[in-house]
Amino acid sequence: MKEQLAAILATAQKELRETQTARDLDAVRVKYLGKKGELTAILKGMKDLSPEERPAVGQMVNETRAQLEAALEAQGEHLAQLALDEKLKTEALDVTMPGEPVLLGHKHPLTLVLDEIKDIFIGLGFQIAEGPEVELDYYNFEALNIPKDHPARDTQDTFYVSDNVVLRTQTSGIQIRVMEKTKPPIRMIAPGRVFRSDAVDATHSPLFHQIEGLVVDKGIAMSDLKGILELFAKRLYGDDTVVRFRPHHFPFTEPSAEMDIQCYQCHGAGCRLCKGEGWIEILGCGMVHPKVLEVCGIDPEVYSGYAFGIGLERTVMGRFKIDDIRLFYENDVRFLHQF
Repeated sequence: MKEQLAAILATAQKELRETQTARDLDAVRVKYLGKKGELTAILKGMKDLSPEERPAVGQMVNETRAQLEAALEAQGEHLAQLALDEKLKTEALDVTMPGEPVLLGHKHPLTLVLDEIKDIFIGLGFQIAEGPEVELDYYNFEALNIPKDHPARDTQDTFYVSDNVVLRTQTSGIQIRVMEKTKPPIRMIAPGRVFRSDAVDATHSPLFHQIEGLVVDKGIAMSDLKGILELFAKRLYGDDTVVRFRPHHFPFTEPSAEMDIQCYQCHGAGCRLCKGEGWIEILGCGMVHPKVLEVCGIDPEVYSGYAFGIGLERTVMGRFKIDDIRLFYENDVRFLHQF
């Protein structure tokens, strides 16, 4: 029996040394250690041995099995190392080869100008406030002196989530939220996306951006509003910028005005961009209506304030002399690479 086991071990070791793949290795394992393997057959034959012979034979079989398993493990590690070496050869990297160029992005023109506007107003002592894009009807309309039956709602047709929840048409709701929680003096701007059911053309889009501004303090007058907005326009567009104020009506300001800049395409002569008028509207403004102050718990007999709303897209169009608002949203890299 001892000679038989020694012969099995020697043969198995010879076959193991000749294996070249994991499949070959598994075949040797099954041949000797499988259910029908040669060592398994010897173990099954131990029932025919006498009780005195079984312990000695069992020990020899177990020792042979242990040696064979150790040889299998060693050969497996050897084959794995060979496979790894071969893989490293085929996947070797030439570190001297130039890498593939990585295209780096940059800020969108809307973001570029928005950052400029923020810097201008922060330099003038304003703080930046934020609020939800899905807004309550109360903050978007009613607190701004626009009740449900007010005709001003027709000019701000929006997208309704429910009867009392809308996609905001302006960031003025943030001004209400700030005035509810903050006592004057207040100096803030509220930039963000807004939504209206506008037809798409060269100067209109159902999604655009606004920067609403608000100042509330004692002794605030219309002259303060006019001065700060003229200063803003000249810092953004240049010292030669020409602006004008036209009387207007907003439910939440009284008196109210629109501020225009001279058309940067035709310089006042009239063209397609300015619709022949020579001027482009960039913002609405006015003195905060006393009712709006009262709603927010601010005494209009003590405090006054002014508010303004800047259309970011139209401002950017003037900044870079762009004649179509749709270019901002088409993701055409030929356009974007210019900035």
